[in-house]
Amino acid sequence: MKNTYFDLIDQTYYFPQEGFDLKNDTLTFHGISLKHLIDKYGTPFRFIYLPKIGDQIKKAKNLFNRAIKKHGYKGQYHYCYCTKCNHFSHVVSEAMKHNVNLETSSSFDIDLILNLLKEGKIDKQITIVNNGYKTEEYLNKIVKLVEMGFDNVILVLDSMTELDRVEKLKCSKKIKIGLRMAINEEPQSSYYTSRLGIRNNEMIPFFEEKVKSSEVVELKMLHFFVDSGIKDTMYYWGEFRRALKLYAEMKKKSKTLDSFNIGGGLPIRNNLGFDYDYDYMINEIVKNIKEACVAEKIQEPDIYTEFGKYTVGESGAIIFQVLEHKQQNDTESWYIIDNSLMNTIPDAWSIHEKFIMLPINKWGNEYTRAAIGGISCDHSDYYNSEDLNQEVLLPKHDVNDKEPLYLGFFHTGAYQDAISGYGGIKHCLIPSPKHIIIDRDEQGNIVDYVYRNEQSVEEMFKLLGYKK
Repeated sequence: MKNTYFDLIDQTYYFPQEGFDLKNDTLTFHGISLKHLIDKYGTPFRFIYLPKIGDQIKKAKNLFNRAIKKHGYKGQYHYCYCTKCNHFSHVVSEAMKHNVNLETSSSFDIDLILNLLKEGKIDKQITIVNNGYKTEEYLNKIVKLVEMGFDNVILVLDSMTELDRVEKLKCSKKIKIGLRMAINEEPQSSYYTSRLGIRNNEMIPFFEEKVKSSEVVELKMLHFFVDSGIKDTMYYWGEFRRALKLYAEMKKKSKTLDSFNIGGGLPIRNNLGFDYDYDYMINEIVKNIKEACVAEKIQEPDIYTEFGKYTVGESGAIIFQVLEHKQQNDTESWYIIDNSLMNTIPDAWSIHEKFIMLPINKWGNEYTRAAIGGISCDHSDYYNSEDLNQEVLLPKHDVNDKEPLYLGFFHTGAYQDAISGYGGIKHCLIPSPKHIIIDRDEQGNIVDYVYRNEQSVEEMFKLLGYKK
């Protein structure tokens, strides 16, 4: 019976598969030798592989445009990148190379837009969808964009009170707005209706009494967003059709309404057995909107999506070295890594998010069940279950071996840096790891460099207010 780690993966999944392969018994990521990066930079380090961002954007655009052509759909498709998923300049700049629009969620996001304009990475014709709660500062900056000549700003109202505050700002141009529909949450949720958006039964009266007669705003978009993502479930299609019905009712009352925003939510691969039919789901979305519009005898709207995690999630990874193998009892074995999981992939700790986790080397060793522990003193700093198989299986490892065991967590490119507070104070004062950027030149050759070194004690103590 074969029982090496390679045999386990090869018998359980289709392997090699997109993005992952072996070369000289060590793991590669999109053709990049991870062992080479380890030898070059040391561990721990996180990296972003920029070309994957463009691949994701092109895939979604192609699938939507194919579905539009297939169904004779008369509206257009607009891809928006959600900046909140990863604000780094190299990430946003890479997304902008592929002609995407942007979605913002806070006041400082508008400063990011202005910075991109100054650098020549966008022009004033870009579509900017403004989501999130609108503080006074946020609203003022949105109005500033409109006054500057950003003609495709769409201010999505998250509550009815935001309209009164917008009208008091007396913008010299009409502001395009969207109305966000509050969804019913999934049955297992701790609350029934989302705090985001306006209740379904209040939408039409709000439009009739406030929006329709406004001299400051005009309705452009209906926005809905299901937090659990675009899935082929009764729950998702139920909310989708409820939003479509509301769009049809509002379209009959509004000449300017012409856009239907289905938010974000395309999933990313979080295990090697991931199986999601992007083609089918996108085709069904376009088909359902088309059929609803034909039935209601209304014009098909432009379709907007806000893909953040889908855009950047699969481009990121973080690499660790196993420092110690601890056998705590007859059944529980721990691999202790050289940083904190709570600090580097906080979603794994806070919402039990799963990522693709694979060893970089020792694929020829026998496999064993193990839990992965960080070096912090926190009981919760661990990772011990995979999304598909529940338990973590890794190559057997003896710390006395000449070559250490290295582990990688993959598809960590969305949210992890922002939630962990990149460059800030870390739990147990464990520093942020080195940050590597990987790209390809015009000839397809790999280019890698250090974006930021591991956080130093001086940097951390300066934040804490200690003197040198």
